[in-house]
Amino acid sequence: MTFERQPNLTRFTIQTFTDAPELQIPIFLIFLLGYLIIILGNLTIFVVIVSEASLHTPMYLFLMKLSLLDISCASNILPNMLHMLLTQHKTISFVGCITQVYFFISLTCTEVLLLGAMAYDRYLAICHPLHYFMLMSFRHCALLIMAAFTIGFIDPMGHAVFISKLYFCASHLIDHFFCDVSPLLKLSCSDTSRVEMLTFVEGTFIVFPNFLLTLISYIFIIATILKIKSAEGRQKAFSTCTSHLTCVIMFYGTILCLYMRPTSSYSPKQDKFFALLYVVLVPMLNPVIYSLKNQDVKCALKKLKNKIICK
Repeated sequence: MTFERQPNLTRFTIQTFTDAPELQIPIFLIFLLGYLIIILGNLTIFVVIVSEASLHTPMYLFLMKLSLLDISCASNILPNMLHMLLTQHKTISFVGCITQVYFFISLTCTEVLLLGAMAYDRYLAICHPLHYFMLMSFRHCALLIMAAFTIGFIDPMGHAVFISKLYFCASHLIDHFFCDVSPLLKLSCSDTSRVEMLTFVEGTFIVFPNFLLTLISYIFIIATILKIKSAEGRQKAFSTCTSHLTCVIMFYGTILCLYMRPTSSYSPKQDKFFALLYVVLVPMLNPVIYSLKNQDVKCALKKLKNKIICK
């Protein structure tokens, strides 16, 4: 097997979905529509929260940051993929590939931490309503958001450094629609154990604790809601959590299927499917879920629409 030393490796080729020319434009149009829906939906949520004073609470500040993360994650991948589908120029520079990997992991880690903070916020709101604004003040909310973004963007630096030092085989064809850790490790001819160990450590110290925090929070939330005597009170309490819970299930479902397994079990078709769910479907559905399931957001949307019509 031939090795190509790192200084000589300048570009990778992205497989995307198919080489059939007649399918490129239809696939391009489908993903362009999906990207526009992601931008429009999440930007609408962001604008609604900023413009409506009644939504300036920790819960909606977290949601606003989640919308920004969804836009950023999609924008890290989809514009480049759309360009490849349209022009059939499917190469990406080595530096561009490592940069895409770094931002993908950064945004994913940040979302994990943010969803954990949102679960804790809902736990305080439901289980400790009288002390909520003392325990989750705007200062505490800002600190949690700052910590999520700081840890999220520092943590993947090790991945970027270790992957950039790998040797790659003669084939530089990435069987995916973007640069991701698993397909890159599959192309490497050198020892990838450090990167795999780093992914395992990341899962152990970031993903798993936040997943556990979310799980425990909802156990306490459900137990508290069941103690509420009136059916209307139970429904009102649970309605504040259903949107977040739905997003958490979709998010962790795709992330666990993508990364919580050894590289030896890597399957290109399976990874493309789950990556599509995470990169496209989840950011598309998040605004819909939060707007349809949340009465406050729906009221704020109506107010914003009336303001625009009146102008």
